[in-house]
Amino acid sequence: MLVQQRTIKKPVSMSGVGLHTGVQTTMTFKPASENFGIRFRRIDLGGHPEIPADVDHVVDIERGTTIGIGEAKVHTTEHVLAAVVGLEIDNIIIELNNIEPPIADGSSMPFVEMLQEAGLQEQDEPKDYLIIDQLIHYHNESKGVDIVALPSDEFRMSVVIDYNNPALGTQHTGLFNLEKEFVTEYASARTFCFLHEVEMLWDQGLIKGGNMDNAIVINDRDLSDSELRKLTHKLGIEHSVILGSSGVLNNKKLHYRNEPARHKLLDLIGDLALIGVPLRAQILSARPGHASNVEFAKMVRKLYQQKKLVRKYQHEKKEGVVFDINAIQRILPHRYPFLMIDKIIDFEMDKKVVAVKSVTINEPFFQGHFPGRPVMPGVMIVESMAQAGGVLLLNGLENPGNKLVYFMSMNNVKFRKTVVPGDQLVLEVEMVNRRSKVIHIRAKAFVNTSVVAEGEFTAAIVDREEGGSSAQGSVPSNVSISQN
Repeated sequence: MLVQQRTIKKPVSMSGVGLHTGVQTTMTFKPASENFGIRFRRIDLGGHPEIPADVDHVVDIERGTTIGIGEAKVHTTEHVLAAVVGLEIDNIIIELNNIEPPIADGSSMPFVEMLQEAGLQEQDEPKDYLIIDQLIHYHNESKGVDIVALPSDEFRMSVVIDYNNPALGTQHTGLFNLEKEFVTEYASARTFCFLHEVEMLWDQGLIKGGNMDNAIVINDRDLSDSELRKLTHKLGIEHSVILGSSGVLNNKKLHYRNEPARHKLLDLIGDLALIGVPLRAQILSARPGHASNVEFAKMVRKLYQQKKLVRKYQHEKKEGVVFDINAIQRILPHRYPFLMIDKIIDFEMDKKVVAVKSVTINEPFFQGHFPGRPVMPGVMIVESMAQAGGVLLLNGLENPGNKLVYFMSMNNVKFRKTVVPGDQLVLEVEMVNRRSKVIHIRAKAFVNTSVVAEGEFTAAIVDREEGGSSAQGSVPSNVSISQN
């Protein structure tokens, strides 16, 4: 397995028609520096906007994967991205003078050959592999789709498809060594569709650049000669077309007996490039498609972003600890005597956090609350829950150390039991929703397995320079307090 990042040695170009839009496009691969990533550049638009190849920029998945920023879009990225990832290239600029890359023959091989012609160049920086250390499972009940990532020392992938079509049957394929198998076994697998889909796709304004040379058409319906002529005329196909006896229009010879399954694996490689990092994992997929591929890629990318955040703040790996007190002080602006959490033991970005606060007699508030019978003030338990919620601001998009969080409201706050020195508070906080600079969280505080406090909180996120914001003086609403 490669250790260093890769780019290409020189620019290479090709021209051709886009599959769905039918536009004529010239595409140029260009070298890029370390840690640049994969980006598409639209040189036909003002300012030459660049679109990072990641799931955060996916804008459409209708019969292909489209990425975009504002008005700048690139359609059908998957075959190009599969070639880049298949050759284990990390940093590259893909320039286009139109909205869609050339479809070529419907596979990734033309792009692979271009990149091989450009030559591969090792770079000084190491690859940033995402090592999958837990099961990740995407399931779509209605479409019968399952995609699973399992821990593995290498990148492996398998695909099963079943379209209940006699021409295809159930097909399976597996890739076990990207470096040795991608070019020879998968890059030349061509895109395919069913005959019944062709007219529908055309009516939807798609496959304007499709023809018998850049796609495999599977015959899944009986057409009379007159119906076939009518369809080919509508599609602008001038040469004769026969239904054939092989199940493929014109008895087109397949590159592999299971070429459709291999192309689905190719598409999956291209779509998973949108995670933005090479994987060490085993990917198992049943009946994948672009929509499911992208949803799965979002799940994996979130894990990648979470791992990056943990590495950023937690400099020492500790068993059972996500963030220790030193990391928490890098994340939150609070300091003694008002830092109310000691460690984070579970963290799911934008979803939930579990924090621990060890309550000791040394807490300064115990001197007055209450002399001779120390009880942790309810507002301090609330503050502990709120500070744990502050960690949920970690999402890779902003520096939480430069932010302050002000309460706007506290709803249904209840105190169930007293908390005393020697107790250990476990604070479970989940994100209900987040809208720009306003967050809504739900929290519970436990001692052992008993709930001691709970509530729902809405807060405003402001820059530290905005300390005079009116949010600071917001009055909590609908606060219900009961303590035994």
